Amino acid sequence: MYRRSAAAAVVLAAALTLTACSSGGGKADSGAEAKAKPPASSPAPDPADAPAASAPAPDAKPAGPVLPDARITPKTGSFTAQEKKYLSGRVPEKTDPAAVLQSGQEACQRVERTAKRDKDAATGAVIAGEIPGAKDAITLLCPEQKPVLAAAEKGFAEGPRTSPAPGTYRALTQATTCTWEAKGKDGSILASGPETPPKAGDKITAAIPAGTSEFNSTGCYAWIPA
Repeated sequence: MYRRSAAAAVVLAAALTLTACSSGGGKADSGAEAKAKPPASSPAPDPADAPAASAPAPDAKPAGPVLPDARITPKTGSFTAQEKKYLSGRVPEKTDPAAVLQSGQEACQRVERTAKRDKDAATGAVIAGEIPGAKDAITLLCPEQKPVLAAAEKGFAEGPRTSPAPGTYRALTQATTCTWEAKGKDGSILASGPETPPKAGDKITAAIPAGTSEFNSTGCYAWIPA
């Protein structure tokens, strides 16, 4: 009798434990799921500004075999001479060339769309690498955007930069948190700024003196000659 009661108690205790674990586990999973989800106020990226997921980034050179130029043909229609030039050496085997071309075309669209709103923003995006493959895409697929590329090639992104060319540069940002400093070879600070806290909308410039070994900036996005 005692053995039966003890066995029954053990079975009952195990059942209660399993029930509690199941209930608690459900709550834990719900909490983890809630933490994994971004807050409702998180900004969502514009799908039109994202590179095509079905094709490699326009500046990504395939590591493996690529289609020879003679086999770079669309399923329908034909490629222009400039499109073929862009696709040369860029299409992996067993990949639709049109998908690779689309990535380049989307890079052009992003540059054009941004430049229409703000040319500085488009220039900064190219400098910062936010539009992958912009250089090749502009050069071969949308040459009308070459002024943006030309401006970007004279600039550089924020962060440490060694042996910068001396001169006056303008930050492509309106953020009031942009700061910079120029250091000599011995680590001494040759110049820094801004001299006074900038206000919203102010243009921030940096005068890099000759002999600067390292120029470092934060919160400035990108720089171009002023």
